[in-house]
Amino acid sequence: MQKENIEEYFEKLRYAILNGDSELARKIADTLREQGVEPLKVVNEAIKPAMDEMGKRYERLEIFLPELVIAGEAAQEVLNILLPKEGGESFIKGKVVIGTIYGDIHDIGKNIVAAMLRANGYRVIDLGTDVPPRNFVETAKKEGAMIIGISCLLTPSMYYMRDVISRLIDEGIRNKFYVIVGGAAVYPDWAREIGADGWAKDAERAVQLCDILLEKGHQLAKPILIGEWR
Repeated sequence: MQKENIEEYFEKLRYAILNGDSELARKIADTLREQGVEPLKVVNEAIKPAMDEMGKRYERLEIFLPELVIAGEAAQEVLNILLPKEGGESFIKGKVVIGTIYGDIHDIGKNIVAAMLRANGYRVIDLGTDVPPRNFVETAKKEGAMIIGISCLLTPSMYYMRDVISRLIDEGIRNKFYVIVGGAAVYPDWAREIGADGWAKDAERAVQLCDILLEKGHQLAKPILIGEWR
């Protein structure tokens, strides 16, 4: 497929995602797959720009959560086609285990982050809400995840985040996983205090954070903090 034609399809795909048109997105994805276009090229040049734009619209209150979720679903339809379940591991950036920590049942922010990560080429294992610390650790080990993402909206539940990291240390596997934290109750200094590897202000920056961590390829001397607190 010629470069001009690829860009035309990318433009149509961006349009489909921005409008939450899963049917159109699937058709374009089928064509791109048949033409042998590299999946990560589709992610970087079509899916990510579209989802970044949706994230900015959401921040500006130009759209609401349902529209963001629908766009994420359209993007996921594309990934389902381009990243086959069997033998497709080489195409994904990495696996992320994500959930809202024990004692907290809020999931809007966590859902947005999960949708953005999926749309940007990550395989996300979503544990839901009210997740005990041990579940994060056990699932990350079982799934071979590289990153554990912990969300929290309620201040009393923040302290369970520390327990996730403590479990990793106790089992001698702390250096096998990056732990990132976020949510309305979580501030940068808390990430430093509990020994997390990163903190991000919002979903768009959470994707940036995961990209940076995977590029580093090793544990960090200090956490990476992206975004301004409040």
